Amino acid sequence: MKNIKINYIKNTLLLAIVLLINVSCERNMADDATLSTYSKNADVFIDTFSAGLGYGAFGGSKYTAFTVDTDVKYLGTASMRFDVPSVGDPSGAYAGGVFIDGSGRNLTDYDALTFWVKGSQAATLNEVGFGTDFGLNKYNVRMQNVPIDTNWKKIIIPLPDASKLIQEKGMFWYSEGAENNLGYTFWIDNVKYEKLGTIAHPQPVILDGLNSSEQTFIGSSINLTGLTDTFNMPNGINQTISIAPSYYTFTSSNPSVATVSELGVVSVIGSGTCVIKATLGGVNAAGSLTLNSIGVFTPAPTPTQNAANVISIFSNAYTNVPVEYYNGYWAPYQTTQGGADVHINGDDLLKYSQFNFVGVQFSQPTVNASQMTHVHVDVKVLNATGAANSIKIALNDFGSDAVYGGGNDSGYNLIVNNASLAAGSWVSLDLPLTLFTGLTSRTHLAQVVLENNSGITDLLVDNVYFYKVSSAPSTAAPTPTVPAANVISVFSDSYTNISGTILNPNWGQATVATQVPISGNNTLKYSGLNYQGIQLGTSQNVSGKTYLHIDYYTANSTALNAYLISTGPVEKAKALAVPTSSGWVSLEIPLSYFSPVNLADIIQLKFDGNGDIYLDNIYFHN
Repeated sequence: MKNIKINYIKNTLLLAIVLLINVSCERNMADDATLSTYSKNADVFIDTFSAGLGYGAFGGSKYTAFTVDTDVKYLGTASMRFDVPSVGDPSGAYAGGVFIDGSGRNLTDYDALTFWVKGSQAATLNEVGFGTDFGLNKYNVRMQNVPIDTNWKKIIIPLPDASKLIQEKGMFWYSEGAENNLGYTFWIDNVKYEKLGTIAHPQPVILDGLNSSEQTFIGSSINLTGLTDTFNMPNGINQTISIAPSYYTFTSSNPSVATVSELGVVSVIGSGTCVIKATLGGVNAAGSLTLNSIGVFTPAPTPTQNAANVISIFSNAYTNVPVEYYNGYWAPYQTTQGGADVHINGDDLLKYSQFNFVGVQFSQPTVNASQMTHVHVDVKVLNATGAANSIKIALNDFGSDAVYGGGNDSGYNLIVNNASLAAGSWVSLDLPLTLFTGLTSRTHLAQVVLENNSGITDLLVDNVYFYKVSSAPSTAAPTPTVPAANVISVFSDSYTNISGTILNPNWGQATVATQVPISGNNTLKYSGLNYQGIQLGTSQNVSGKTYLHIDYYTANSTALNAYLISTGPVEKAKALAVPTSSGWVSLEIPLSYFSPVNLADIIQLKFDGNGDIYLDNIYFHN
């Protein structure tokens, strides 16, 4: 199996200078007279470098992979030799580089890049092409999975639209990894541009030829993908190549809603609907994108966890670990489309449509989350559904071999049922890792998998990270500021509490209730909560008050309710949001919420749920 980890088309490539290259990052096309002066030299490598040509290796590759070989050649006196490293070779992960003419050449007279290739064994070249110049790579072309054997074979790479190539600097590039984990050698000779005249019937495509539609927002930036062109070759066989957006002419049916740049970036600037289409060399491209912009976008809540306590998979708030993909397209069962290709007002988002399940993988290297306590995911459902949506979140550990299916994997699917997963609102999920009971190890985590359990077809995802929360708060609860004259206090160092109150009545509970000092402040601690009561010293008339105030903290609870109880008993619960991932929560609950409890006759408070709970400053006030 090959092990290639670099996306060579993106502009994130690093350059290791092997030969001196004079490369300018921008084209200087002052006028037609200047353009006509660019060299029309068609030769790239025939026995030696053509004039003005230099070689640069890709970052992470074996820098010495390329040499000139005078023993093996197709014609003439020399060929280019490429020594592909085996997996694990310290000199580099693969062989890859680019041949650049720093001045640029005028290739408008040609229709193909051709070369001859053979290998020391039968193999499949990962990628070869032209147009990589370590600038914008505006006219990049890529042919993938090129079969070679031990005999010389001619390869033809069509030029999608030669009229664009007035000053092209990237003459040829390649990248190749080990075959079955082992290195080998291949040779390339007689690399040149030609006018064959037998390349016909172009079939350009955008978005893989699909007529896609999606909901979006003002400020969104969408990169058009799935850009290919297919030609009928001289041998009668169709050849598909991947091409850069700048070959296309893009159009928007409603430019007041969205525009498209030369680099294939769609910018949503208004509300409404529009359709994005394209042509290439006057030929209509298959595929289109219909956008329904619903207006101003509300971003997910900004994370507040200390970066030192976070392992981030996807978030602009933190430095993310290396991720192989945000949508593995696991055929044949997966239908989910989309991934990390949505940008709204500077915020990067994961957007998924036709959602059934999707995998985010980060196995190179895996993540050691053994010291983390929670996983966080922000989710916003976009499709209009009822309130009974639910989603499965799976965490998978690949074991010490860091390989899926190696026999030591573990994982667990957790179903999250949340009425607030109804469309239109961000929901922040903070899930204790202890809930993932089948996840026997967290030292080699490699996947987060999301699955539609009910009702969700389109969603946004942001801020996927693991974090650590101390089981006990490191600081005391905030000091109350309400004047004592306006307070009836149940438990607080800041006020005089109701006399005779029993903080740990014997109600048959399993909870262990204690009082602990935190930064010198007396605090209630409920360990292993199932339920716990507070018996007031005397019945309290709080009907003249407005709020019940509670400060609470929990790192591991997934359910917590607070009750007021009047004689009868009559009780009413208020669900509290847990865990409190940002520290202490100071909650003001309107007393009107507790109807039909008799506010003139409050005799007890009660808490139920799970986990370890810290409480302070429990009081009624105006």
